[in-house]
Amino acid sequence: MVTKQRRQLADRLVAGLNAYEMEEGTLLGLTRVRCVSLIQQLVESSRVNMYVAYLCAVDLSPQAADPSDTYWFNPVKAAIIRHREGEDDEAFWLIFLLTHFGKHRRAGWRYVREVYGALGSAQPWTWQRVTSSVEEFRDWLDAYQAQLNDLPLPHGFGNHRKYESLAGWTDAGTGSVVASYVAWVGEPPQHCVRFGEATAAAGNSPEAAFDFLYRSMVQVHRFGRLARFDYLSMIGRVGLADIRPGKTYLQNSTGPLKGARLLFQPPGEPEVAVGTLEDKAAVLGRHLGVTSDVIEDALCNWQKSPVEFKRFRG
Repeated sequence: MVTKQRRQLADRLVAGLNAYEMEEGTLLGLTRVRCVSLIQQLVESSRVNMYVAYLCAVDLSPQAADPSDTYWFNPVKAAIIRHREGEDDEAFWLIFLLTHFGKHRRAGWRYVREVYGALGSAQPWTWQRVTSSVEEFRDWLDAYQAQLNDLPLPHGFGNHRKYESLAGWTDAGTGSVVASYVAWVGEPPQHCVRFGEATAAAGNSPEAAFDFLYRSMVQVHRFGRLARFDYLSMIGRVGLADIRPGKTYLQNSTGPLKGARLLFQPPGEPEVAVGTLEDKAAVLGRHLGVTSDVIEDALCNWQKSPVEFKRFRG
């Protein structure tokens, strides 16, 4: 995000924050320096949405969707490219993989590329191939786990997924996660059916559909609150389904809940119910003109350093 865009967004956020306080009351958790830090975090947290919106509007190189290209491959771009080509199942699958593996601070998307591309073989682990034989995929993970972990260049899961495993057949391994995801999508193994049913059940409400899917994804192993939230938010950003979070999903969170309490809860007062905090965050988001994923991410990062803006990525 260029400096001019950041400045314009910051000005809009300041105006929205002032409007919120005029209508809803003073945010007792904000001092002047905390307010400056919060605005900067909100700008930073808007970066992903603006970046994906930009990618969706420009031409993208086919190399970005080629897992054999060690330099240009990017799973976000790849998902957009596959969506444009009408290969939506592959786009959903890529977003699942990028959520599961995460982006490593030094290695980037290496695990996504190496696993999806089957370590450069002529037969990548496409959605069709995996769903045709989940057992074969799990066997492959076990056969090549040591090689994936012993590559000379940096490798690893992203920060939010750093306790995950590449194992094929352990309960906590990637093979188990993928098998449960395939089972969650169901028969036929078509995402459009799974998401279409959710949209219909939610009365075509993007927020209700998001919530329906979020709750149903408890079936996916090791996909907790944040993984489900991130996966579904990216699905909405790319335009694969008309869904968006209607709240911040603070229940069972750590950083976002601490941030919400710091912002909305009067110091020294009894704890405010999580649902009430989610409602307050939703109202704030409407005043600021940002989505709940931006609020959630900003609150999480802001509470780590409320008086001094710091970037927290990965």
